[in-house]
Amino acid sequence: MLAYLQLMRLDKPIGCLLLLWPTLWAIWLATATPSVHVVSVFVLGVIVMRSAGCVINDYADRHFDGKVERTKNRPLARGALSEKNALYTLFVLLVIALGLLLTLDKLTWLIAGFALITAMVYPFMKRYTHLPQVTLGIAFSWGIPMAYAATIAQFPLTCWLLCLANICWTIAYDTEYAMVDRNDDLKIGIKSTAILFGRYDKFIIGVLQTLTLICLAFIGINNHFHQFYYIGLIIALLLFIYQQWLIKDRDRTNCFKAFMNNNYIGLFIFIAIFIE
Repeated sequence: MLAYLQLMRLDKPIGCLLLLWPTLWAIWLATATPSVHVVSVFVLGVIVMRSAGCVINDYADRHFDGKVERTKNRPLARGALSEKNALYTLFVLLVIALGLLLTLDKLTWLIAGFALITAMVYPFMKRYTHLPQVTLGIAFSWGIPMAYAATIAQFPLTCWLLCLANICWTIAYDTEYAMVDRNDDLKIGIKSTAILFGRYDKFIIGVLQTLTLICLAFIGINNHFHQFYYIGLIIALLLFIYQQWLIKDRDRTNCFKAFMNNNYIGLFIFIAIFIE
């Protein structure tokens, strides 16, 4: 059982949280009083689809993970589960996700189809392009228009600004994550933005973090938010500065700490939106 939990990465909830926060931002920006049903479906959907994404990722990387320090003990890499076990698990997760999706409207179904395609393509992008983090940013942003479709069936400017903010944020924190594996990835031929950006990695992460805050600030202006929302953005700015301090020497442990710190970014922005 532990191996299955590790395969779905349920023992490491950071991925679920980073996918969940922007989805919750979108739900509360779309409607101040979302239904319990919508919130429940999206929370469960995030957990199930993130788990499915991890299974797809581990299956795609089953011949590479054993050569990377951070991933060498994953279930498929160490032989705790077979490839068939992984595929059966993926099938069950997708059936559960379909059951949740069918409780929503058809417009949400359509967007979910694009989300599934992106999630399945993402693990293979690192073989062909140095921009898999961009694909992940898009994959992690589909929940935003889905939330708008399920609540108000409209896609106002705020929806697209939020998508852009989340894509920039995701590329930034996943580049921090990729900095942990950069040396191993170079040896085995895996591509990433951490490799592409090279010595400009910290600067480009800073640019992406700044763009994230600018998009979120425009959302505040567009929705006539009050000072508490901007206090939340200031806290996010301070956390981004802290992350820059952590990655200044490109130490693997500190880069991973910077990546993990992004959970607090999502939390404080959600609190700010919730209060507004």
